[in-house]
Amino acid sequence: MDDKLVVSTPSDTEILLVREFDAPPALVFAAHSKAEYLERWWGRGNPLDVEIDFRVGGKYRFVEHADGEEHPFRGEFLEIVPDEKIVQTFEYEPMAHLGSPCVNTLELIGSGGRTTLRTTAKFETTEQRDGMLRSGMEDGAGQSHRALDTLLAELQNA
Repeated sequence: MDDKLVVSTPSDTEILLVREFDAPPALVFAAHSKAEYLERWWGRGNPLDVEIDFRVGGKYRFVEHADGEEHPFRGEFLEIVPDEKIVQTFEYEPMAHLGSPCVNTLELIGSGGRTTLRTTAKFETTEQRDGMLRSGMEDGAGQSHRALDTLLAELQNA
């Protein structure tokens, strides 16, 4: 687990992840919205295919290649406020038959050249939320965030 990542369950159908990054909101936002950046951190160091149409109503699909398998994720962008907020659906394709995708709200709060990223994942049911918690999501998010730290440092020093 990443000791910088704080995970909580503010309601029966939500997971909240809070993590601070040593980069301004514009850079953290770019890292979440551009394929060339996403492919460098989202897959936790595993090869990642990224298709993204970053606009309200646009869709994305990421395929992570790990352990000889493909892990496809997809979603749609519902709201975008540059450098401040991204609202998107999120779904692991093999589990799509279990119900509606969750809705992730990413809020970027800047202060002193740093960014606090608050991600709220909202599910239809407590069972879906608990399934996500059991999936290893916390460890995976921690690994992805460490890779994002590395990318952000490289971008700031470029």
